[in-house]
Amino acid sequence: MAYWLLKSEPSTYSWQTLLAESRTHWEGVRNAQAQQNLKAMRAGDRAFFYHSGAGKEIVGVVEIVRTFYPDPADPEGKLGMVDVKPLDRAPKPVSLAAMKENPELKNLSVLKQPRLSVCPIREREWKVLSALAGLPG
Repeated sequence: MAYWLLKSEPSTYSWQTLLAESRTHWEGVRNAQAQQNLKAMRAGDRAFFYHSGAGKEIVGVVEIVRTFYPDPADPEGKLGMVDVKPLDRAPKPVSLAAMKENPELKNLSVLKQPRLSVCPIREREWKVLSALAGLPG
């Protein structure tokens, strides 16, 4: 299993919206590196759901339930998406500031490339972030 972090502006698509819908397409990703990360995802992988912009915090965990497939909104056929479903709400949301303050997270991809909307997470980082969020690791 691999681990990821998916960023969304809460005003565009929030954790609460995902809970209400129970599943969604993770679409609209245009960055080439983020697209490569989507392509690397496998069914069963886990990802933190991160509210970017307003909030700037991990608010939950999702499971990848459908691997990369073409985005029908892309007329050129170059972009794709995955499907996710919610698993757990973070009892204690983890702020960006808390991530920056933790020395065990100094190499976290979201800190190194803050504009990247789909980021890989190493297993050790996943465990640290899960503990900070009050989630099972």
